Amino acid sequence: MTAPSDPSKPSEPLTPAEAEILAAQADTVDRELSIDIDAGTQHTVQSISQTYPTTLADLWEACTDPARLERWFAPVSGDLELGGRYAIEGNASGTVEECEPLTSYTITWEFGGGTSLVTVRLAEDGAESRLTIEHSHTGEAGAEFWTQFGPGATGVGWDLSLLGLAFHLVAGTGRPADENHFVTIDLAQQFVRDSSTRWGEASVTAGTPEAEAMAAAERTTGFYLGLPPAE
Repeated sequence: MTAPSDPSKPSEPLTPAEAEILAAQADTVDRELSIDIDAGTQHTVQSISQTYPTTLADLWEACTDPARLERWFAPVSGDLELGGRYAIEGNASGTVEECEPLTSYTITWEFGGGTSLVTVRLAEDGAESRLTIEHSHTGEAGAEFWTQFGPGATGVGWDLSLLGLAFHLVAGTGRPADENHFVTIDLAQQFVRDSSTRWGEASVTAGTPEAEAMAAAERTTGFYLGLPPAE
């Protein structure tokens, strides 16, 4: 979970294609969450997926080529090969644990003093291609951060990434040049609210009491939009 960055690039309004994508994006994505607690340890798996109108080879390149990753995700450096180390600018770093070209790769996700696993899966979906990201984390049951923000802490971030990929593959643009400006746009604010709410609902489905899950979703929304904490 990271606050919006402030790249030194000029802000630009949404293009018509971006606005159309953004208005529909929250309902385009599939989200799933599982929560297993055993002997005081909580294991969570978040899954987010979306189908894109492109070939499997093109989607694989968009998810593995540093030049393309920078356009929709973030600058990524390092040895992007099996066993290599990578680093995402201003975010996580880790090791490439598994890689099956055109199908999947698994990386460790080292961030904020903790380590989790992220698996990226690709598959043909009719004439299109589907991207699925699974983020698995094991930690202390009832940990303060999870209680405060729930799955939206990472989930909204992945939602924003898939939105950037949609901008890249469909609108021909990419991630916002200035994310601080982006979240002041009404459509973007609604998208963040919708994403956070959907992750709150997924948390309820996974067994979290509804009041707790939706309160965490509200706090997540406030963080991403830079709103003062609710009293």
